[in-house]
Amino acid sequence: MPSTVTHHRPRAGVVTILSAVAIMFVAANLRPAVVAVAPLVGDIKSATGWGSGITGLLTTLPVLVFGLVAPFAPRCAARFGIERTVFGAMVVLVVASAVRVMPTPAALFAGSALAGVGIGVCNVVLPSLIKRDFVRHSGLMTGLYSMTLSGGAAAAAALTIPIDDALGGDWRLALASWGLCAAVAVLLWVPQLRRVHRISAGRPAASLWRNPIAWAITAFMAAQSFIFYTFTAWLPEVLVDRGMSASSAGAVLALGQVAGLVMSLLAPIVAGRFADQRVVTMAALGLTAAGFVGLLTTTTAPTLWTMLVMAGPGASISLALLFMVLRSTSTDQTSQVSGMAQSVGYVVAAIGPVAIGALHDETGSWTVAMGVLSLVLIPQAVSALWAARDVTMDGHQKSR
Repeated sequence: MPSTVTHHRPRAGVVTILSAVAIMFVAANLRPAVVAVAPLVGDIKSATGWGSGITGLLTTLPVLVFGLVAPFAPRCAARFGIERTVFGAMVVLVVASAVRVMPTPAALFAGSALAGVGIGVCNVVLPSLIKRDFVRHSGLMTGLYSMTLSGGAAAAAALTIPIDDALGGDWRLALASWGLCAAVAVLLWVPQLRRVHRISAGRPAASLWRNPIAWAITAFMAAQSFIFYTFTAWLPEVLVDRGMSASSAGAVLALGQVAGLVMSLLAPIVAGRFADQRVVTMAALGLTAAGFVGLLTTTTAPTLWTMLVMAGPGASISLALLFMVLRSTSTDQTSQVSGMAQSVGYVVAAIGPVAIGALHDETGSWTVAMGVLSLVLIPQAVSALWAARDVTMDGHQKSR
């Protein structure tokens, strides 16, 4: 097999900037294929006759696939190189968007699954690029990467309904239209193919499955993903049930995504200045808790409460990625913990949209359903007490 690259010279100047821009363009496409479903849930249910539980599968399926493909992503990067792996994953995402246009339920679910493959691979290997190429600016680059993730989600929440209207109410075509953005990212990634860096996919993986810090990062990742994907999947329906129009509900979700975007940029920059990130992490979780309390106890100011709820996952995805970088001691180990955390984390998170949708169908109450969702903050807070500590996964205290 080709040799593993373990030493390199840091890239600088124009090459580094172009690499950062390419990473962010890819990141911008890692959420719209999932988030764009939420504003269209009403149309999808009307057209198909599905209940909330089955419709929730359109959000759950790609998230589940994120987790299922995560263990294989480091192996692909080891075999083909990180750059080529990302390129191939983005091509799969473009194909997935095209498949969604086909007017059959099977094609809709197949497109969602394929989207999960492309996104899931990129989810795992992109943190390794950040660890490798931006080690001296990991907090800033993690923030920019996570901000772009949230930005893509915000764009999907805000623009999907207007796109749907412009296309005459063709919700399948509206979903598929996000593939055009993925195609642009594919073109911008082409220059990266001149470089081929491979990572190891061997022994470190086994040891991390017995590592308490790796498991804490994994639990933190699972909890924040569970909240994010479930909340974004059903918030528009919650607001529509309260009398809001679909376009207004989508706008509220988009503003919530903007709050997450801002927090995803600021949280790792602030947290990266400290050896121990527990205080910053708990503050972010406190915002989400306050948002849930407001959303569940009053029907006024839904935009404020939504922004507070979304601020937590926005910060948490950045912090989870930062933990992967700061708690690891090499690019290989970053890749391994990223694969582990996202494999387990996204499989757990995939339960959320279906479970909460089914709970709503059973109880007829979004208050009960969202109240249960808010309880996921408890295990997230507990895992943060370990994941945010100033220690590496090798058991050494870090010095600053």
